[in-house]
Amino acid sequence: SKQFAEEVLKAHNDYRKKHGVPPLKLCKKLNRGAQQYAEELATTRVLKHSSESANGKCGENLAWASYDQPGKDVADRWYSEIKNYSFQNPGFSSGTGHFTAMVWKNTKKMGVGKASASDGSTFVVARYDPAGNVV
Repeated sequence: SKQFAEEVLKAHNDYRKKHGVPPLKLCKKLNRGAQQYAEELATTRVLKHSSESANGKCGENLAWASYDQPGKDVADRWYSEIKNYSFQNPGFSSGTGHFTAMVWKNTKKMGVGKASASDGSTFVVARYDPAGNVV
């Protein structure tokens, strides 16, 4: 929903401000792609990155929960990886990819999608353009 996407965006931009990087804007096209992919994940109930993300067309964060996830909670969970991030050795590392995607300086736009599976669990997809985590 638009409200959910705006919650996720606001949380991203609050965190980005802490790191002195410019705010993101929601993009209709990225929202559409993220929503379609969230629905696909909810149907298959498998949390895996999309081919668009694998071939570098966009950055992508995914989240799954057994309940309906509020937007801020999702962003907080991704951001919590900051505790594993080495500011002495910056860049991308596998344990901090969600965090770095959120605060990647050159990323300008994002899209958000959320879908529920038949068991009530929810899948959230955030897409970023240009893709971050590229070193």
